[in-house]
Amino acid sequence: MRTVIAVAALLAAAPLGVHAQSLYQPRSIRNAYARGTRSPDGRPGPRYWQNHGRYAITLSVAPPVRRVTGSETITYYNESPDTLGTLVMRFIVNVHKPGATRLGDATADYLTDGVTVDSFAVNGRPQPWTTNAGFTVQQVRLPAPLMPRDSIRLALAWHYDLSKRSGREGMIDSTTAFMAYAYPRVSVYDDYAGWDTAPFNEQLEFYSDFNDYDVTLRLPPNFVAWGTGTLTNPQEVLQPDILGRYRQSWQTDSVVRIATLDDMRAHRVTAQQPVNAWHFTATNVPDVAFAASDHYVWDGTSVVVDDAAHRRASAQAAYNDSAGDYHHVAGYARHALDWLSHHWPGIPYPYEKTTVVQGFAGMEYPMMANDESYPDTVFSRFVAEHEIAHTYMPFYMGISETRYPFMDEGWATTFEYLIGTADIGKSRATDFFRQFRVQGWITDPSPLEDLPIITPNSTGNNGYGKPALGYLALKDLLGDSLFRVALHGYMDRWHGKHPIPWDFFYSVNDLTKRNLDWFWNAWYFQNSYIDIGVRSVAPARSSTVVTLDNIGGMPAPVDLVVRYADGTSATFHQTPAIWQRNLRRATVTLPGAKRIRRVELEHSIWMDADSGNDGWGK
Repeated sequence: MRTVIAVAALLAAAPLGVHAQSLYQPRSIRNAYARGTRSPDGRPGPRYWQNHGRYAITLSVAPPVRRVTGSETITYYNESPDTLGTLVMRFIVNVHKPGATRLGDATADYLTDGVTVDSFAVNGRPQPWTTNAGFTVQQVRLPAPLMPRDSIRLALAWHYDLSKRSGREGMIDSTTAFMAYAYPRVSVYDDYAGWDTAPFNEQLEFYSDFNDYDVTLRLPPNFVAWGTGTLTNPQEVLQPDILGRYRQSWQTDSVVRIATLDDMRAHRVTAQQPVNAWHFTATNVPDVAFAASDHYVWDGTSVVVDDAAHRRASAQAAYNDSAGDYHHVAGYARHALDWLSHHWPGIPYPYEKTTVVQGFAGMEYPMMANDESYPDTVFSRFVAEHEIAHTYMPFYMGISETRYPFMDEGWATTFEYLIGTADIGKSRATDFFRQFRVQGWITDPSPLEDLPIITPNSTGNNGYGKPALGYLALKDLLGDSLFRVALHGYMDRWHGKHPIPWDFFYSVNDLTKRNLDWFWNAWYFQNSYIDIGVRSVAPARSSTVVTLDNIGGMPAPVDLVVRYADGTSATFHQTPAIWQRNLRRATVTLPGAKRIRRVELEHSIWMDADSGNDGWGK
């Protein structure tokens, strides 16, 4: 028997207003609320703004030659109230240059000369280009200031060599390339921190404006391109039979083998002309990425992601035919689109497709993923689902992962657990989650592991498992129905924008009409961990009172397993509400007068730091 003991009084609505401001705010965040760009009720403020750009890009590559040559025109719109005399630009593949900041070792195969800018112009006038010491971040002084509500046109030509040691991007093999971060872009200028000048270090990942992209990828014949956005000219780059299968895959739930290994070897796939220009367009997305190969096979399928509009989304996979698990990956991707759209987060997949490319990174991009191949197909599905879950955070929601990884990785990890529970059952999904997302935090008692989740630039367990547990504890606290209201309301307010943690916390407070600052403080702002102990068990009139100590301070759910003297047992579930009145101690009243032999805690995914205090009795 599994019984939930309700603590309704603890969830009574508390007045919002002043209480909603009780969370610590850094001065820059406090100033944004004071200026009215953000609102204490969690909505964008009446003076909210964000900048954006239109990118017209041409990239050329011809593996095995690793040289990528590019040109682009950026029309950048300054929607801010500020006059910008300098732009900050990002050259992310400069992370491969010797001396660049990296959180890891760099082998000789990893290193390159980085990006060379061949020409630069502002509003049609050539300008000298001076490379400064910023590596992945470059400051560009403008010949004339960019005024508020005005735009500027930048034109750049550049080249760089793809790294031979592929990770997030680079050469996957001698004739397969993954081109992420392949273009210079204007960094984010926002309402609470100004320019984002955080260097790319191979760990802190995304913070990008929502831009419009028009990209032409020029490849030799027999190279297929996959990328972010709509392939606008498939009839120009694909041979008729392949084009037919490609179009069929967009209309069926079955997996279509668009291009087989025999097709690739016989040169039956692409148009046979000196150069094929693959044209992709994407609107209101934070980034683009592309892959190209002359031997990868290509699968496709689709699924209805929006029942009301009867809209289908395509799920594709590109891979070495020898990768056994990848023959299932298009189906895994299709399942992920279906489940994420209809369950959690339960918002229709916002793009037209996703493509999973066999690589080495386990890395997400808008409509693209660069994932390893694994002998265990369960793990292959796990990785594909996690990366596709990132569609919602940070792409649909323009989160700054460079500052607040828990708003991105934490949510992807949450959805990963929820879809895993549906895929393989709660018991196996829980074991998986404990092993990969919780074990390291609990078993490593170093001070760094107990840093508050809100700590800027804090990754590792603070980016993945800990915040996911917090989101799942919130789901348990609110119940599925109200949690859905809160999550959907937050995402409706902030998709296509740049939310920060306080926007989420205040939105949930507002949407649920409950002051949850006690919960946010304990989970995200304090040096807490999970350690709950059974302090005492005392009989009362027709009941038994169990007193629990919250030694670590995190308001986690609790399952009390009660073993009675007559040999029966029962499990009593407690939501985090039991900690609202007193974060350090709570009492639970168990109904019935049966004599209790033992009470012990069962922790599920909320692993406990000290199991020695988890039981009472024999």
